[in-house]
Amino acid sequence: MSLPLVVLAPVSGTVRAMADVADPVFAEEIVGPGLAIDPSRDGVVEAIAPVAGTIFKLHPHAFVIVAPGSRGVLVHLGLDTVQLAGAGFTLHAAEGDTVAAGDVVVSWTPADVEAGGRSPICPVVALEGKPGSLTSLVAPGAAVRAGEPLLEWA
Repeated sequence: MSLPLVVLAPVSGTVRAMADVADPVFAEEIVGPGLAIDPSRDGVVEAIAPVAGTIFKLHPHAFVIVAPGSRGVLVHLGLDTVQLAGAGFTLHAAEGDTVAAGDVVVSWTPADVEAGGRSPICPVVALEGKPGSLTSLVAPGAAVRAGEPLLEWA
């Protein structure tokens, strides 16, 4: 049995239940359970690594970090943001990099995403996590700051 993995908030904002995300892949937890964060709209936001590990996948709008023990955490910066083809996102790391929890991975401007007609909400997903394996450390509706504990993955 592996130790519980604490997943930090990758951005500051208001916590939302995954069921409230306006995308069925996330709302129905098809790729895994988690929580979402409606991010601050104040200027450029730095999205940080929610866990220590290796960057397995890195796109301007999303990244996956695999923690020791092979648990992957997906951070998706907004909905339908893949359509932006990287515009408005700055990468601060590369696939294969080892990161510490709290390291900056991508910076972006949620207000610009919203102004373009897309939701800037950020799903944080325990990839292939089993039902009941996550404990929310912040209740939906509450504010969270980047780097604060968000979830515990048993």
